[in-house]
Amino acid sequence: MDLNLLRRRSLFCSKSSSSSSSSSLRSSSRSLGFDAMRLSTKSLASFLMALPVVVMLTIILRHHPSDRFTGFADARPFYANVTTPLLPGDDVSKPTDMARDKLLGGLLAAGFDEHSCLSRYESNLYRKTSPYKPSPYLLSKLRNYEDLHKRCGPNTQSYNKTVEQLKSGRSVGSTDCKYVVWVCYSGLGNRILTLASVFLYALLTERVLLVDRGKDMADLFCEPFPEKSWFLPLNFPITNKFKSFDQKSPESYGNMLKNNILKPSTESLPSYIYLHLAHDYDDHDKLFFCDDDQALLKKVPWLIVKTDNYFIPSLFLMPSLEHELSMLFPHKETIFHHLGRYLFHPSNHVWGLITRYYNAYLAKADERIGIQVRIFDGPGPYQYVKNQISACTLGEKLLPEVDIRGSIGTPSENPKVKAVLVTSLVAGYFENLRNMYWEHPTVTGDIIGVHQPSHEAQQQTEKPLHNMKAWAEMYLLSLTDVLVTSAWSTFGYVAQGLGGLKPWILYKSENQTTPNPPCQHAMSMEPCFHAPPFYDCKAKKGIDAGKVVPYVRHCEDVSWGLKVVDSHDEL
Repeated sequence: MDLNLLRRRSLFCSKSSSSSSSSSLRSSSRSLGFDAMRLSTKSLASFLMALPVVVMLTIILRHHPSDRFTGFADARPFYANVTTPLLPGDDVSKPTDMARDKLLGGLLAAGFDEHSCLSRYESNLYRKTSPYKPSPYLLSKLRNYEDLHKRCGPNTQSYNKTVEQLKSGRSVGSTDCKYVVWVCYSGLGNRILTLASVFLYALLTERVLLVDRGKDMADLFCEPFPEKSWFLPLNFPITNKFKSFDQKSPESYGNMLKNNILKPSTESLPSYIYLHLAHDYDDHDKLFFCDDDQALLKKVPWLIVKTDNYFIPSLFLMPSLEHELSMLFPHKETIFHHLGRYLFHPSNHVWGLITRYYNAYLAKADERIGIQVRIFDGPGPYQYVKNQISACTLGEKLLPEVDIRGSIGTPSENPKVKAVLVTSLVAGYFENLRNMYWEHPTVTGDIIGVHQPSHEAQQQTEKPLHNMKAWAEMYLLSLTDVLVTSAWSTFGYVAQGLGGLKPWILYKSENQTTPNPPCQHAMSMEPCFHAPPFYDCKAKKGIDAGKVVPYVRHCEDVSWGLKVVDSHDEL
């Protein structure tokens, strides 16, 4: 119907209605009829005027044009940030990432205030779904632990009762709850690995884990357990002794054994025992890893642990724990991968550092390559390390070669964009890679962007902001697709474990020369235990602990260290 005709008819009806209202000869029913006609006609006119717009919008939405960034979104379809608009190219017809499993396959407990710890439920938006699923037994064990922590955690009746026993200095009968206290010690990478180790020990021995907050633990991590804090209360009776505890402390388990204060037949036990499991522990301290000694320690209400070692591989060598560990982790190299994602959620401040950097520099790349550089020869940068990084990344085809001669003419029509994330205390290694890919085209036509969040010059363990940046960089490395790490570095161990990545390990240099080969692909994503015991508890003699069982082997980067693997190849 012609729109002008409709308008004329509408006008005519309006005039007729006005005329009829002034005429006393027309009935009220006829007036109502004209009013109804006027309303109906106006509605029809409005609908017909809007119809072309509706049709046009339908066509646009049905045939949404492709965007030049679609490839970036497809490369990482799990990326979406609930606090920012969808990326160009995101398909709004597909379920959003928020519909994904925020609880990581049941690994995380529900019921937290999401705004108090954004990373807990947003991490799945930045990370690929892990192919490694937690076992049902591990999930059950974690839920049981959470119930135990709720019942026995700080300021509960059981906690207060056991603290009173601690003040008395003697263990008086059995207690409802037993505790293991992790003492804040060493650098951040060591702290994360050792805290995971002590938590696993708590799971295995049905103890409640309490964490010494040190100077910055509360600023770095969210609470992992529902309702009750994992932090040791500030009024804990012996906190002032923590710093002085060392290998020579009379309260240490090793010294108590040497001085015959503790024996398997001992009836009167102390209310707490200090376990010195740091790198300088002696043979008596190492008896912690023997089943007979665990039977004695089981009776003590409070165990205080100071360690800078990821000691989980030696737990796998204890016959009393072997079956339980196999049920918890049927895929053995996933230990830190699962425990790390369960325990360590960046605080909101750190999460802001992570997400802002990721969104700005990494989100839209087709591939992300992480390179973690930690050199123990001094601050650097060193040319032999630059050469080693290039030899590894180019030789293993992790990054493309560059065309030094400039013989490549026409750029690739569909180049891949690769983002390289470098973490190091100095800027020289980042600058070397950045300049190489800025000054020369790649032979593949790929576009390489090189980024480094910080360069703090030296490790500053006691500086809170330094540790926040370090934690953010570990986490960012764990979000990459391919990872290169430095030998001996717990920083790299944390990143590979959280990300579920088997890294390429840069060998430690001898005499400041580039190793040949420069790197090796790791056989497991598990961290390395740098200072394990080499002792057969039953035979009471030394052994090669890397040859006892096929799933505990010597590390690639620390020849005397131990790590858990899944391979059953011949040794």
